[in-house]
Order: sequence, then C-alpha cells, then structure tokens
Amino acid sequence: MNRAARVLGAIALVGLVACASAKDDGASAPSGPPEDDQATAVATDWLVAARERMVKQQIEGRGISDPAVLAAMRAVPRHEFIPGTGREHAYEDHPVPIGHQQTVAQPYIVAQFAELAGLGPKSKVLEIGTGSGYQAAVLAAIAERVFTIEIIEPLAKSARETLARVGADNVAVKLGDGYQGWPEQAPFDAIVVTAAPPRIPEPLLDQLKVGGKMVIPVGESHQELRVITRTDSGFDERTVFPVRFLPMTGRAQEGKQATP
Repeated sequence: MNRAARVLGAIALVGLVACASAKDDGASAPSGPPEDDQATAVATDWLVAARERMVKQQIEGRGISDPAVLAAMRAVPRHEFIPGTGREHAYEDHPVPIGHQQTVAQPYIVAQFAELAGLGPKSKVLEIGTGSGYQAAVLAAIAERVFTIEIIEPLAKSARETLARVGADNVAVKLGDGYQGWPEQAPFDAIVVTAAPPRIPEPLLDQLKVGGKMVIPVGESHQELRVITRTDSGFDERTVFPVRFLPMTGRAQEGKQATP
C-alpha cells in the first residue's frame, strides 16, 4: 500500500470517529469515541450518508469522474475543517465561512481543482492558499506529498492542527506569501492556487515541472479558472470556466493591473 492510500485510510477512520456526536449540537468533536456505542453508530452513519450524497449529487452529478478524486471526496471529513456551528453546513453545496473573511470552498470546486491537476500517487503538489486545510487534505489523499502556503497566521496554525488530527501526515504547512511559491521544494508535478491573482505569478510558473499542471483562478472583476501545462518549449494554457474567488493578497497586489 502506498503512502497516499495509507493517508486516505487514516483520514476516513478519523473522520468517522472523531466527530460522531457533532450532528446534533454542532459542538467540537471529542478526542475519542463517545461512550454510547449506539449513538456513535447513528452519527457515523449520518456522516457517511451526508458525504455520499455530496459526492453523488454535487460532484459525480456535475461530471467529475476521476476515481481517486471521488474516493478522496468520500473519505476526507469536510466537517473537521469548519469551525463551530458552521459544521452543520459542511456537506451542502456552497462555501462555508471559516473566519478571517475566508471560506472553505464549495465541494465541487475542491473536486474540480483536484481533477484538473491530474494527480497520481507519486505526485508532489504545491498549494497556494491553505485556508482551512480541506483542499490540502483532499490533494494529500491522492498525491504522495503536498506543500501548502497560507498568508494568514491563525489559519495556517489551525489548518496545521486539523491536518494532523485527521491523519494527513504527508502535508507540510508554511506561513508566508504564496506568490513566491516554495522554491526549496520545487519542481512540482502540480500547483493548485485557491485565491485569484490579477495575473499569473512568474515564480509559480518557474516551479512547475515539465509536464506538470497549474490550476489557478486569474483576474479581478472578471475571473477565469485556467489550467497551465508546462511543456518542453513553454506553457500551454486553457480556460475552464468563469469563477469568483477571493483575491490573492500580499505581493500579488503590488502594482497590479487587470489581466486581459
């Protein structure tokens, strides 16, 4: 069994046990299984059913077909990455606030990013914009190693803690400005950017391996989701569909100009 498969199994196990009582009261998950085995079984069944509905209706129903992506979306406990009473909305078809004027993305978008990145079990991935850590956990359930950067310190801290709690031990979280990427760990098989810069950061292009893909929303008032593939002679670029993401902060906003 490869490392990604072991992580996927660990995430699934923790997700089913750790928040078994969260359905009724939205409280933080206990650190261990509840004493009432029957209540645990009922809550566990509810979480499994909620995730299965999410995948069937929101993800498969919209055309996502990569088996590894579907398995990751079924296994990763999205509710673990949402604070407080927002957990009751964890498997609904929309973003959910996580504080600091940020959100955890709509499940379909998370799955779409993972599928467009073209990941395999040996992939080395860079994510820009950790947020809650949910996208990183999904990527980590498919790829061998994920490096993720978050510019907001409390989010970097909480994401690191949540990822450790759910068993995603193949994710490294760094506090910093994602515009510069993570050159010490480059090159990457895939780069996933979860905030929109006005134009594509050159340092990220430089850190993409030949044959690798970058999935990135680009623009300001008008944004597009783009997939950029590095080739032997340069970069191929295609537009997937219009999107609306929060802007990339930090250096991305210096001397900005709208991207055509």
